[in-house]
Amino acid sequence: MNKKNIAIIPARGGSKRIPRKNIKNFLGKPIIYYSIKAALESHSFDTVMVSTDDYEIARLSIEYGAEVPFLRSSTTSSDFATTEDVIKEVILEYEKRGINFDNICCVYPTAPFVTAEKIKKAIDILSNSLADSIIPIVKFSYPPQRSLILNNEKVFMKHPEFAKTRSQDLEDWYHDCGQFYCVKTQAFLKDGEILTNNTIPLIISELEVQDIDTEEDWKLAEMKFMMLYGKCISE
Repeated sequence: MNKKNIAIIPARGGSKRIPRKNIKNFLGKPIIYYSIKAALESHSFDTVMVSTDDYEIARLSIEYGAEVPFLRSSTTSSDFATTEDVIKEVILEYEKRGINFDNICCVYPTAPFVTAEKIKKAIDILSNSLADSIIPIVKFSYPPQRSLILNNEKVFMKHPEFAKTRSQDLEDWYHDCGQFYCVKTQAFLKDGEILTNNTIPLIISELEVQDIDTEEDWKLAEMKFMMLYGKCISE
């Protein structure tokens, strides 16, 4: 029997560090466009929806092909709401309407490096594995074991025990790409978490990863995007 999948793009209207971040222009298109496009073109979902509290975001999302069947509650629109809170609200709202999904893919709205191919690969792996979830990760470009801290305006090693260890002998450490997550609905509703003891990775190249939390991050993301694609991917 075919499994039912949903893509949830959480995009509230408020943003402190970059105003109107979720629909800010990124190389010719509101940045949320790229996430909607990737989810739709993966052909992996029965539903691609945007969870928002903002009418302009809702309008643009519908224009680009996503569904916005209901607006986000005030609780999940606050600065303290987690991604898990948003996902749970969406899934329970669909259940009230008699609609259930086997797999969830949460795609962040400010993730222009997400592609249909990555999403499809993640959903396919998850659907055919015993894992609860799959998370794209990227290796730290510099060994975090060699990180430095400041104390009374002086520099110290955070982990001095690694001071003389060769870089090639240090364990590889990874971090979340901050692009999307795929999780089985049953496992998510049971534990309320995306990252569990049964989560598997999808390793992504550092060239295709960029946090976008500041204006400087935004400029770096556009530079990387142009380097990879040479133009707006929508063209």
